[in-house]
Amino acid sequence: MSHKETKRQPATGSAENLSQMSLGEGPGHPKPRGSFSIISLGCPKNLVDSEQIGAQLTAAGLRFTPKLEGADLIVVNTCGFLAAAREESLRAIHEAVDLKRRGFARAVIVTGCLSQWEGEKLLELCPGVDQVVGVWGEPKLGELATAILTTGRPADGRAYLPLEPTAQTSQSQTAEPFPPRLRLTLPHVAYLKIAEGCDRFCTFCTIPKIRGHYRSRPLDSLVAEAQALAASGVRELILVAQDTTYYGVDIIGRPLLAELLKRLDRIEGLLWIRLLYLYPTHVTEELVHTVANCKRVIPYLDLPLQHINDKILRRMNRQVSREEIERLLAHLRESLPGLVLRTTFLTGFPGETEAEFAELCEFVRQQRFEHLGVFAYSPEPNTPALKLEDQVPEAERKRRAERLMAIQQEIAFAWLESQIGSTVEVLIDLRVPGEKDAFVGRTYAQAPEIDGVVYVTGRGLRPGMIVPCELVARHGYDLVAAAVGKPR
Repeated sequence: MSHKETKRQPATGSAENLSQMSLGEGPGHPKPRGSFSIISLGCPKNLVDSEQIGAQLTAAGLRFTPKLEGADLIVVNTCGFLAAAREESLRAIHEAVDLKRRGFARAVIVTGCLSQWEGEKLLELCPGVDQVVGVWGEPKLGELATAILTTGRPADGRAYLPLEPTAQTSQSQTAEPFPPRLRLTLPHVAYLKIAEGCDRFCTFCTIPKIRGHYRSRPLDSLVAEAQALAASGVRELILVAQDTTYYGVDIIGRPLLAELLKRLDRIEGLLWIRLLYLYPTHVTEELVHTVANCKRVIPYLDLPLQHINDKILRRMNRQVSREEIERLLAHLRESLPGLVLRTTFLTGFPGETEAEFAELCEFVRQQRFEHLGVFAYSPEPNTPALKLEDQVPEAERKRRAERLMAIQQEIAFAWLESQIGSTVEVLIDLRVPGEKDAFVGRTYAQAPEIDGVVYVTGRGLRPGMIVPCELVARHGYDLVAAAVGKPR
């Protein structure tokens, strides 16, 4: 998870269909006319789901609009990972229902993690929702929306909550059709979700209960989708899953991420391939060697660690020790020149003493991570951690999170200051509205929506270009730069 995991993703961008696959008309229903809008909450994995939902609705005959007010259908793709995320999801649902009540929308469908977690109860919490669709029902959402908009009644009941599909039994090497997507990101940036679910069962986490067992997507299908993304203008491809390093283990008993990266590295048009959500136990020597030798895979690794004290790691069921973590970090830094590391930690986990928290703080001072997110532990329903002894009071959990972030802020600011005066490549994301020759971009050390940005001045630039820039100043967690070279 990242420190912006619950951020509402903007339902804007290229709005481009990635596939010619058509879902056809719902059984017994003509294609509806009108528009739809999507509120996509949570992580990039959820955003990919929203893009696939958008493609279904487009194939069903609806037109996408980024504006909620006036859309015939509003789909709320919820997050249910933490209490704060569930509260944000409920606010978004109530916002959509209020628009429907005032005549600015005809129907509201709610899907995503909160729908799967709450099920029919969500209809009681949010009167006015037309249909709640669980995560395993999302592939049918175009058909469900057609029924509601053409007949005024939901198909398959107001709560459509099918069971988790059976696990795959073999890794197909034949490219199967990948799910079509209505792209909602910037035209030159895209996420590639390589797997669904999780088999880790960390004691604080609800994801396995919400998203089910880990299921790797076929390798050839991922390569085909990446090729289509590159052909559509994507220059930065970001690999995501609940645990990217576990990719392939559920199918053939060993990780396949290195093999996938080698295949993706051959795709012309892609310039940056970024890795998020790397669980430390399956960062293999083959993977490290692959990252070091692939020309498009950038040395940016998101490696959520959660804690460093061995007792707390055991209580979390992280299946890794402090010694193993330190050995891995040293090896990564030695093997990958220019490596930038992002991680996350939980403070106030049950049983965490002041001494163990102090150990975590000292570890952060020693390691000097370029990016770090901190969460105060959130007691989640039906998780093993909820039953552990020695629960830390909420106020203390939050106080420790603030203390750790204060330590990290000094580290992050010092690292940003050390970059001033250097010349680096910057991927231009956006023009600054109302400003001439001013842009917002990112270096390879900055993941979109998670890390800071670079404010760039320069002539002849446009979004999607990568341009050499001299870093001249720091502004909070962001940098200021001037273009100094020819873009590519």
